[in-house]
Amino acid sequence: MRKEWKIYTKTGDDGTTGLVGGTRVKKYDVRLEAYGTVDELNASIGVIRSFEFPAGYKKYLVEIQNKLFNIGSRLASDEKGEAVTSKLSISEEDIAELEKAIDELDEELPELTQFILPGGAPAAAYCHVARTVCRRAERRILEFSEQTFVQPEIMKYINRLSDFLFVLARKHTAVSGVEEIPWRQPQK
Repeated sequence: MRKEWKIYTKTGDDGTTGLVGGTRVKKYDVRLEAYGTVDELNASIGVIRSFEFPAGYKKYLVEIQNKLFNIGSRLASDEKGEAVTSKLSISEEDIAELEKAIDELDEELPELTQFILPGGAPAAAYCHVARTVCRRAERRILEFSEQTFVQPEIMKYINRLSDFLFVLARKHTAVSGVEEIPWRQPQK
Protein backbone atom coordinates (compact mmCIF):
# COMPACT_ATOMS: atom_id res chain seq x y z
CA MET A 1 0.00 0.00 0.00
CA ARG A 2 1.38 3.38 -1.00
CA LYS A 3 1.36 6.09 1.66
CA GLU A 4 -0.26 9.38 0.75
CA TRP A 5 2.14 11.48 2.84
CA LYS A 6 5.90 11.25 2.63
CA ILE A 7 8.12 12.30 5.50
CA TYR A 8 10.27 14.37 3.19
CA THR A 9 8.93 16.90 0.70
CA LYS A 10 12.16 18.41 -0.68
CA THR A 11 10.44 21.82 -0.66
CA GLY A 12 12.58 23.00 2.24
CA ASP A 13 15.90 22.29 0.57
CA ASP A 14 16.14 25.97 -0.36
CA GLY A 15 16.12 27.08 3.30
CA THR A 16 12.42 27.89 3.46
CA THR A 17 9.43 26.16 4.99
CA GLY A 18 5.73 26.33 4.29
CA LEU A 19 3.26 27.74 6.78
CA VAL A 20 -0.29 26.48 7.21
CA GLY A 21 -1.93 28.48 4.43
CA GLY A 22 0.92 28.20 1.93
CA THR A 23 3.24 31.16 2.60
CA ARG A 24 6.92 30.22 2.49
CA VAL A 25 9.32 31.75 5.02
CA LYS A 26 13.00 31.36 5.90
CA LYS A 27 13.73 28.58 8.37
CA TYR A 28 15.30 31.09 10.75
CA ASP A 29 12.19 33.29 10.82
CA VAL A 30 11.10 34.39 14.31
CA ARG A 31 7.79 32.56 13.76
CA LEU A 32 9.67 29.29 13.28
CA GLU A 33 11.72 29.97 16.39
CA ALA A 34 8.44 30.36 18.28
CA TYR A 35 6.67 27.23 17.09
CA GLY A 36 9.91 25.26 16.90
CA THR A 37 10.54 25.94 20.57
CA VAL A 38 6.96 24.89 21.36
CA ASP A 39 7.72 21.64 19.49
CA GLU A 40 10.90 21.21 21.55
CA LEU A 41 8.84 21.75 24.71
CA ASN A 42 6.34 19.14 23.54
CA ALA A 43 9.14 16.63 22.97
CA SER A 44 10.52 17.41 26.45
CA ILE A 45 7.13 16.64 27.96
CA GLY A 46 7.13 13.39 25.99
CA VAL A 47 10.36 12.46 27.79
CA ILE A 48 8.74 13.30 31.13
CA ARG A 49 5.81 11.00 30.32
CA SER A 50 8.23 8.07 30.02
CA PHE A 51 8.71 8.18 33.81
CA GLU A 52 6.36 6.98 36.53
CA PHE A 53 4.20 9.79 37.86
CA PRO A 54 1.50 10.23 40.49
CA ALA A 55 -1.89 8.95 39.37
CA GLY A 56 -3.60 10.98 36.68
CA TYR A 57 -0.65 13.13 35.69
CA LYS A 58 0.44 11.10 32.65
CA LYS A 59 -3.03 11.57 31.18
CA TYR A 60 -2.84 15.28 31.98
CA LEU A 61 0.58 15.52 30.31
CA VAL A 62 -0.95 14.04 27.13
CA GLU A 63 -3.66 16.74 27.26
CA ILE A 64 -0.94 19.38 27.60
CA GLN A 65 0.92 17.91 24.62
CA ASN A 66 -2.25 18.12 22.51
CA LYS A 67 -2.69 21.76 23.52
CA LEU A 68 0.95 22.43 22.58
CA PHE A 69 0.24 20.99 19.12
CA ASN A 70 -2.72 23.39 18.89
CA ILE A 71 -0.46 26.29 19.88
CA GLY A 72 2.20 25.25 17.38
CA SER A 73 -0.41 25.00 14.64
CA ARG A 74 -1.73 28.48 15.41
CA LEU A 75 1.78 29.93 15.39
CA ALA A 76 2.57 28.14 12.10
CA SER A 77 -0.44 29.65 10.30
CA ASP A 78 -0.42 32.57 7.92
CA GLU A 79 -3.59 34.64 7.39
CA LYS A 80 -5.03 32.07 4.99
CA GLY A 81 -4.18 29.22 7.38
CA GLU A 82 -5.96 30.94 10.27
CA ALA A 83 -9.26 29.79 8.76
CA VAL A 84 -8.10 26.21 9.31
CA THR A 85 -6.43 26.58 12.73
CA SER A 86 -8.69 29.14 14.45
CA LYS A 87 -10.63 26.31 16.12
CA LEU A 88 -7.40 25.25 17.84
CA SER A 89 -7.55 28.17 20.26
CA ILE A 90 -6.48 28.09 23.88
CA SER A 91 -9.31 29.15 26.17
CA GLU A 92 -9.50 30.79 29.58
CA GLU A 93 -10.91 27.42 30.71
CA ASP A 94 -7.68 25.71 29.60
CA ILE A 95 -5.71 28.21 31.67
CA ALA A 96 -8.01 27.72 34.68
CA GLU A 97 -7.54 23.92 34.45
CA LEU A 98 -3.78 24.39 34.48
CA GLU A 99 -4.00 26.75 37.46
CA LYS A 100 -6.17 24.21 39.31
CA ALA A 101 -3.59 21.48 38.67
CA ILE A 102 -0.81 23.79 39.90
CA ASP A 103 -2.75 24.58 43.08
CA GLU A 104 -3.55 20.91 43.75
CA LEU A 105 0.08 19.87 43.35
CA ASP A 106 1.42 22.81 45.32
CA GLU A 107 -0.99 22.16 48.19
CA GLU A 108 0.60 18.73 48.72
CA LEU A 109 4.14 20.14 48.90
CA PRO A 110 6.10 21.75 51.71
CA GLU A 111 6.09 25.53 51.59
CA LEU A 112 8.86 26.96 49.47
CA THR A 113 10.88 29.44 51.54
CA GLN A 114 13.90 29.82 49.28
CA PHE A 115 15.09 29.00 45.78
CA ILE A 116 15.93 25.36 45.08
CA LEU A 117 18.45 23.95 42.65
CA PRO A 118 17.00 22.19 39.61
CA GLY A 119 17.49 18.44 39.85
CA GLY A 120 16.27 15.77 42.19
CA ALA A 121 15.00 12.46 40.88
CA PRO A 122 15.52 11.91 37.12
CA ALA A 123 11.90 12.75 36.21
CA ALA A 124 12.08 15.90 38.32
CA ALA A 125 15.29 16.95 36.57
CA TYR A 126 13.58 16.51 33.20
CA CYS A 127 10.64 18.61 34.46
CA HIS A 128 13.12 21.38 35.24
CA VAL A 129 14.64 21.10 31.75
CA ALA A 130 11.15 21.27 30.21
CA ARG A 131 10.37 24.27 32.43
CA THR A 132 13.35 26.17 31.03
CA VAL A 133 12.39 25.22 27.45
CA CYS A 134 8.89 26.50 28.27
CA ARG A 135 10.33 29.83 29.43
CA ARG A 136 12.30 30.08 26.19
CA ALA A 137 9.15 29.30 24.19
CA GLU A 138 7.42 32.11 26.05
CA ARG A 139 10.19 34.55 25.08
CA ARG A 140 10.10 33.44 21.43
CA ILE A 141 6.30 33.73 21.25
CA LEU A 142 6.47 37.18 22.84
CA GLU A 143 9.06 38.25 20.27
CA PHE A 144 6.86 36.89 17.46
CA SER A 145 3.82 38.69 18.90
CA GLU A 146 5.58 42.00 18.22
CA GLN A 147 5.27 41.22 14.48
CA THR A 148 1.80 39.73 14.32
CA PHE A 149 -1.22 39.05 16.51
CA VAL A 150 -0.87 36.10 18.87
CA GLN A 151 -3.89 35.00 20.88
CA PRO A 152 -3.26 36.36 24.43
CA GLU A 153 -4.41 33.09 25.98
CA ILE A 154 -1.47 31.35 24.33
CA MET A 155 0.95 33.55 26.26
CA LYS A 156 -0.93 32.98 29.52
CA TYR A 157 -1.05 29.22 28.98
CA ILE A 158 2.67 28.94 28.26
CA ASN A 159 3.43 31.10 31.31
CA ARG A 160 1.31 28.88 33.59
CA LEU A 161 2.74 25.74 32.03
CA SER A 162 6.24 26.62 33.26
CA ASP A 163 4.79 26.98 36.77
CA PHE A 164 3.05 23.62 36.40
CA LEU A 165 6.31 21.97 35.36
CA PHE A 166 8.05 23.50 38.39
CA VAL A 167 5.52 22.12 40.89
CA LEU A 168 5.44 18.79 39.04
CA ALA A 169 9.22 18.58 39.48
CA ARG A 170 8.85 19.32 43.19
CA LYS A 171 6.07 16.71 43.51
CA HIS A 172 8.16 14.04 41.82
CA THR A 173 11.14 14.89 44.03
CA ALA A 174 8.91 14.54 47.11
CA VAL A 175 7.33 11.20 46.13
CA SER A 176 10.75 9.84 45.16
CA GLY A 177 12.10 10.59 48.61
CA VAL A 178 14.83 12.81 47.20
CA GLU A 179 15.69 15.92 49.18
CA GLU A 180 15.40 19.32 47.53
CA ILE A 181 18.68 21.19 47.59
CA PRO A 182 18.32 24.86 48.48
CA TRP A 183 20.30 27.51 46.66
CA ARG A 184 23.24 28.45 48.82
CA GLN A 185 23.76 32.18 48.57
CA PRO A 186 27.33 33.42 48.76
CA GLN A 187 28.48 34.63 52.16
CA LYS A 188 29.32 38.32 52.38
